Amino acid sequence: MGSFSLWHWLIVLLIVVLVFGTKKLRNIGSDVGGAVNEFKKAVNDGKGESKPDELSDKK
Repeated sequence: MGSFSLWHWLIVLLIVVLVFGTKKLRNIGSDVGGAVNEFKKAVNDGKGESKPDELSDKK
């Protein structure tokens, strides 16, 4: 397959923009960003809750 150069990626990006349009890509980007933020919150909440459990298990 080989590696893709910058020109290959620009052509792929142009085709994606032509197929989906900028508005739809913007919506997808914001949805993905929101999902990542929610995932980070869940991971941080899970870490805070698991620490007391770990301490009680060691006793």
